[in-house]
Amino acid sequence: MKIFRKYSARVLCFSMLLLTAFVAGCGGSNNHHSSSSKAASSHISSSVNVSVSSASSSSVSSSSSAIVVLAVVSTSPTAVAVGVRPNRNIIVTFNKAVDPATITTETFIVTGPNAVAVVGTVTYVDMVATFNPVADLDASTLYTATIKSNVSDLAIPATHLAADFVWTFTTAVALAQGPDPVNLGTAGNYVILAKSAVSTTVGTTVVGNIGLSPAAESFITGFGQARDATNEFSISSMVTGKLYAADMMAPTPTIMTTAVGDMEIAYTDAAGRTLPDFTELGAGDISGLTLVPGLYKWGTGVLVTSNITLSGNVNDVWIFQVAQDLTVNNAVIITLSGGAVAKNVFWQVAGKVTLGTTSDFKGVILSQTQIVLATGAILNGRALAQTAVTLDANAVTAPAP
Repeated sequence: MKIFRKYSARVLCFSMLLLTAFVAGCGGSNNHHSSSSKAASSHISSSVNVSVSSASSSSVSSSSSAIVVLAVVSTSPTAVAVGVRPNRNIIVTFNKAVDPATITTETFIVTGPNAVAVVGTVTYVDMVATFNPVADLDASTLYTATIKSNVSDLAIPATHLAADFVWTFTTAVALAQGPDPVNLGTAGNYVILAKSAVSTTVGTTVVGNIGLSPAAESFITGFGQARDATNEFSISSMVTGKLYAADMMAPTPTIMTTAVGDMEIAYTDAAGRTLPDFTELGAGDISGLTLVPGLYKWGTGVLVTSNITLSGNVNDVWIFQVAQDLTVNNAVIITLSGGAVAKNVFWQVAGKVTLGTTSDFKGVILSQTQIVLATGAILNGRALAQTAVTLDANAVTAPAP
């Protein structure tokens, strides 16, 4: 009996130990599960916070990178220019729209000797501000033009110029003859600019930049170009300059859109000039003539079958308004005499422009359609076309600034 009691006591003790161990084990398991849940919860919370933080950071970074700071992209006259026409306006082109209320005679200032302010008016249209002096500037005089830093854009919040934009120029001895020159804006950065295509055969040489938009680079053909490491432009052994297209890396697409827009604005400006000095001259055939500075207008096409001369000085301007096609026959030469320069000659053509084989042409062509240079034709000027530019073993050179 004693033996049985001893055995029962041992079994009871052992059973209690097992029960205690089981309870402890369950409790440990629950604690472990709770700890694991907390760790998982902490991990999920951390992941969410990181994701939100990354998204927020990415959004801020993207927003910051999208901000385009207001800047001046071109001026007319250019910085340190000499021989500037005393009877011309001073023009500034911005990279984006400006708040018109901030571009006034208080923020666009022109001064002469001893910092004496020039009296004038300021107008603003399509990213272009114009200072129009009340009287002609003095001849052979150094002038300073300033765009103040408090000029702002239309963004919310607005951005301002980083600092005052200041440049100088010196006027010429004599007044200019003819109309005001056409402001090309950023289109003036290209010797060839088109919207749909630029093509060439072998033997072409181009001095200046080529631009194409909205068409892609695949529509620039015959140049054998290769992308730069930045993918922002291409280079070619045929071009002393760079080739740009709408499908290249930023900021090229935006720059090209602006340039094409400026080309169209320039075309509209040239076409809209009124009070021509000469109307329907030669019934559209100006072959063999010597043409003085002025505004010429035709309601037809214009034909040039023999050499012509543009006679004037370095400050004089010619604008030719042609309602249909401009055709220059083979071997015809346009001569600039008396100091006349190609940058001041503007051919606004509503139709197609054809420069014949081995012809030698001068001036800035603003065509609403296509510009075609036949074999061996030479262009000292710019080919700015609202469709395509076609070359065939040509020499194309941007005019001297």
